[in-house]
Amino acid sequence: MPGTPCVVLNWSPPTWPRSTVRRSVRRSRLDQSSSCHPSLRRSADTIQFPGLGDSSDGCVQPHRAPSQKRNGRPVSSARTGGRVQPARSGDPKRVGPYRIIGRLGSGGMGTVHAGLDSTGRRVAVKVVNAAQAEDPEFRARFRREVQLSARVQGPCLVPLLSAEPDAETPWLATTYIPGPTLNQHLTAHGPLTGGTLYAFATGTAQALAAIHAAGVVHRDVKPQNVILNPAGPRVLDFGIAHAADGTSVTRTGVTTGTPGWISPEHYRTGTAGPEGDVFAWGALVAYAATGRLPFGTGSPDVVAYRIMSAEPDLDGLPEGLRGTVEKALTKNPGERITSSSAAEECAHLLSAQATQVLTVDSGLEPTTVRDFVATEWHVPGAEDPAWQAPAASARKRTLIVLVAAAATGAAVAGGIVAFDSKGQVYQDANSKGTVSSAAPSGRPAAATASATTGEIRTVDPVDPRTIKVPMDPLAGVPHPAYTRAGDESQPHPDTWRTSTHASTPQEQDAEQAIRDHMTSMLATKDMDFMKPTITFNLRAQTVIVTGGPVPQLPENYQEAFRRAGHMAACTALAHRLKDNPTTWPYGRFSIHWKTSDGDPEAAALGYGEATKGCFSELAGQWHGDESGMATAELPSSDKVEIRVADATVKAVTATWNANTPETNETPLSTHDGINLGFDPVENAAYVWTDDPNNRFASRAAQSNLKGAVEEALCRKLMEEFNTNKSWKYTRWTVAVRNAYTNGRQFIGSGTCTP
Repeated sequence: MPGTPCVVLNWSPPTWPRSTVRRSVRRSRLDQSSSCHPSLRRSADTIQFPGLGDSSDGCVQPHRAPSQKRNGRPVSSARTGGRVQPARSGDPKRVGPYRIIGRLGSGGMGTVHAGLDSTGRRVAVKVVNAAQAEDPEFRARFRREVQLSARVQGPCLVPLLSAEPDAETPWLATTYIPGPTLNQHLTAHGPLTGGTLYAFATGTAQALAAIHAAGVVHRDVKPQNVILNPAGPRVLDFGIAHAADGTSVTRTGVTTGTPGWISPEHYRTGTAGPEGDVFAWGALVAYAATGRLPFGTGSPDVVAYRIMSAEPDLDGLPEGLRGTVEKALTKNPGERITSSSAAEECAHLLSAQATQVLTVDSGLEPTTVRDFVATEWHVPGAEDPAWQAPAASARKRTLIVLVAAAATGAAVAGGIVAFDSKGQVYQDANSKGTVSSAAPSGRPAAATASATTGEIRTVDPVDPRTIKVPMDPLAGVPHPAYTRAGDESQPHPDTWRTSTHASTPQEQDAEQAIRDHMTSMLATKDMDFMKPTITFNLRAQTVIVTGGPVPQLPENYQEAFRRAGHMAACTALAHRLKDNPTTWPYGRFSIHWKTSDGDPEAAALGYGEATKGCFSELAGQWHGDESGMATAELPSSDKVEIRVADATVKAVTATWNANTPETNETPLSTHDGINLGFDPVENAAYVWTDDPNNRFASRAAQSNLKGAVEEALCRKLMEEFNTNKSWKYTRWTVAVRNAYTNGRQFIGSGTCTP
């Protein structure tokens, strides 16, 4: 039941290696491209779902994170709590009965969307990519996973809400669970202790017992797949589960699971049964209790050797729990404790932590165990802001504009006032009254006359950096030339094949604008050798951006090209839809890549629509994301960016050190791994640290780092913005590396204001 201190199961696509050549096009790229054998790295095709259930109906409510102190700098800042990322152009507005409001995660197999049902309940909706949906084997796999998820039932499980495995685009939905992963919690707060530790062991063992009782094997029990919800631990990522009877649909020759959490028998023979889940559970509990990996760290081969031949490091586990964990980590699967027995033993240990004492003969009723978990579970709640519904409709925004126009009209004493194509107010030169404002469309203002004095004066031209991209360029337009607004369908391959070069002056102007914008973005990463081809498909009302041919281009550079093409096309089309809504027919765009001239088709990298906004905003706030970080990590070739980055890193370090008497933090040095890079696509500076000394593991340290970055970075960005007319960076994001997951955690984003 949702809300009870139990365990939730979740589906995600199965993991298998994909062969991706990561070779640099230029020798100077080689050191920046990263690669390893696909069987030894976590597959990029697996979608990691951050949280998939909600605490309600009597659950312990999440504790709110304390409000952060503002440092007085002129910035607009937004914390990245709730793990909901902004929706992107091309994302669906609805999936089944659910309204989509953002993203929770994505990968090569599909996307996890944040959604709301008709009652406002939060849900996680997993949508399979179209390319995978066309694969009969994948569809069979997906259908099987849905069946397995539906098979697991019980009072301590949150079941699958709904699914359409046979839909044109398959999807499934579960409720959403807020809370940090076990890794994130240990990084911020240290190991679990006392009743919380026993509640963790009991809840996770109960989850596996329910799974195994249904004849299902999880196969990927690990810290990243356990959420510490305020109501109790929740087991996630059910995506590589299979039936214990061997009837799963799998691919051969693939080792499933994650190094360090794989059983000895799985390493030796590939066997993946309930016993393997129990082995991983034992390692999980040891890790939760000590903060140490029971078989240590190192290369996958070294860890595998220890798992098969060495004893685990269990120092620090409480005596009673240690005995159960030792039985779970036995090398011989036939001698290993079962999940149901482990759950029972842990439940009795948990009962000893509570005021009630149960005898072995009395048995442990599920309700009593759940009560113990709720009573003894003490985990600080993560910040979990309410999910914002999409912005107001175009009709409502139009009404607001009309009201504003009426108010402005009264204010100028009868002058003729209008709104230009960028939402700016300007006055007809032949009217009465005066208005001081920008000219239409953000272009330099013509000379204007005062009606009272007849004096001619020139209005200063508008700074092009301050011209905003229209969020809804067709708002209030009754009969626009672009008629596919809201069409969520993916581009058909024929759209690319039948597109043509620009044939009208308007198309040629758009082509040049897109190419120039892309070139300016890519040049800062020394990628201006990528000359995009811009074509048009009038029937599909789509502009196509094609890159290449460049063979064996590293994925991070290809992703940078996709993002640059997305932004350039979206921006150009949005302005033209706003300026010429009844004559400009193009509102959709798609980005493609060719590896050689001989390719009959170009691979689709992405697509979108210019009527939904072009920046990553959620509830009016800009947020950095993994894609922006990947672009920022590409080395810059711009001398000004390099200079500003160097000065800013020093300023952040100095600001942190100046605050240490108040924060009691250890001063930083130049060796503490503070890095800064620029994302020219969304005009953002990304600050991150690899945190080799776990200096920023606690929530307090992260808050202090965010404050130091916000203060020092905005000061440097605004100094350059005010003196350098070509400087465009005003947004910022800061992230820290999680030492246990080797992934990044975004701790703040914002926009500096001049």
